[in-house]
Amino acid sequence: MSPKNVIFKKMAKDKSVGVYMAKRDFVDRVDSVEPVDGVILVDPEVLKGKKAFVQLSCTFRYGREDMDVMGIAFRREIYIAIRQVYPPIQDREQSTHTKMQGKLLRKLGDNAFPFFFEFPDNLPCSVGLQPGPNDSGKQCVVEFEVKAFSAESQEAKVRKRSTVHLMIRKLQYAPENSGTAPSVKTSREFVMSDKPLHLEASLDKEIYYHGEPINVCVNVTNSSNKNVKNIIVSVDQVATVVLYSNDSYVRAVALEESGDAVAAGASLKKVYTLTPLLVCNRERRGIALDGKLKHEDTNLASSSIVKEGVLKEVLGILVSYRVMVKLIIGGEVGVELPLKLMHPKPDLGTNIFISICSHELHELNISEVFKASLHSPKVANP
Repeated sequence: MSPKNVIFKKMAKDKSVGVYMAKRDFVDRVDSVEPVDGVILVDPEVLKGKKAFVQLSCTFRYGREDMDVMGIAFRREIYIAIRQVYPPIQDREQSTHTKMQGKLLRKLGDNAFPFFFEFPDNLPCSVGLQPGPNDSGKQCVVEFEVKAFSAESQEAKVRKRSTVHLMIRKLQYAPENSGTAPSVKTSREFVMSDKPLHLEASLDKEIYYHGEPINVCVNVTNSSNKNVKNIIVSVDQVATVVLYSNDSYVRAVALEESGDAVAAGASLKKVYTLTPLLVCNRERRGIALDGKLKHEDTNLASSSIVKEGVLKEVLGILVSYRVMVKLIIGGEVGVELPLKLMHPKPDLGTNIFISICSHELHELNISEVFKASLHSPKVANP
């Protein structure tokens, strides 16, 4: 199937600048990241001699915006890059990097100019910690944004009416080659017992997709004189905020307290099935979620895959998952199995959409790229 083509358009309120982009999701393949490209449309009559700029930024927020008081900033710019697009510094052909940019430039005319950014390889992915039911405002989150604006210079004060903000996401998909299926075993000896208790647990693979059941094979051989009263199996999410505090938040995102018992001298072999889903964790503060765009839902955060040699301190929030198996015997005997929870690389359909509202993004079905004019399309319902 051919790729899904998407054109997003968003204009400043004063019509001085507008942003056109073919996508808002950019894939981090660990060794490289898809570049951010698009086209800026300007109106020289509205600009009245001002310049037009485009900016790519990565921001880490760790508090509500209304907490930015007394000079205390609860946000940190991890990365920022600015390009001047008008008046153009470079020839349009030299600045055009993709076929979609070329199509847009031909359609939009002489007042359209391309832009292009390459991500550094040490930036985090779009992720945030879910606020509690009574929390308001933005919480702990890593966000990416493309911003276009007009001003006398890039250091000058910018009017809101002359600014366009378009949120984008940096995502990782599951690698095509999975590692070895996790397996672990342990033994516990007890006072006044001649023989130990053996516990073995395994998964059928290393990588699971969001929404996919996780089968945990548990094998208990209880040769001791102790009784196993219960077996608890959970999928834990570990979200580590590495940027400013190195705090870790461990949350069981799927849990089964089986009630299974294993008497002294007995054994048990059983497969437990757990499915970690956001729908079961929506009210819980501190659950890490993949970044989302406005009016879209999201899912539990994907596992973080970090390029070797990159300093983890600049990566904002790192997410990992593990299966925990615990035997309750007065105390606990437990094992841990690491796994990755991610999205597969998408197989995109053939539908084509154009976003066409001046201040809010909406989508319109059409049968061919640019069949409808980008200047005066019919507006779809939000």
